Amino acid sequence: MLPLREPAARPVATFRQMLERIRYEGAYPTQERAEDVTRAVLMALGRQLTGDERVDLAACLPREAARIFADQIPAQPLTGWGFVKELAARTEATTATVRWDTGAVLTVIGDLAGPSLLDRILTQLPPGYALLFGRAELTQTV
Repeated sequence: MLPLREPAARPVATFRQMLERIRYEGAYPTQERAEDVTRAVLMALGRQLTGDERVDLAACLPREAARIFADQIPAQPLTGWGFVKELAARTEATTATVRWDTGAVLTVIGDLAGPSLLDRILTQLPPGYALLFGRAELTQTV
């Protein structure tokens, strides 16, 4: 018997509505700026996530966002800080700006994914992503 999967979170109705949420979260002056940031973060995340979590997250996103995310080829896994630094180098932005942008986009993506899928995503990714998704990063002391 196949394990039952929790149904994917219902995506926002459209890519534009998702961008509007990201524009609000990031306090961007225009939807165009929110779209540029969203595309960059989705592409970077698409290079990090693999397996069932990748497929399930794509199913939670509006079609255009899913395509941007899924078109990326997974690469060498990066820590959360490495993710920010690599994205800053690609976009020629400061790490502070990219940290803000990443938080705005990934908070909305995490909401679309829902808590169960987000837990699975954070378990798969190297340390440092929880804060980028707007969650506390809990670690055990040795």
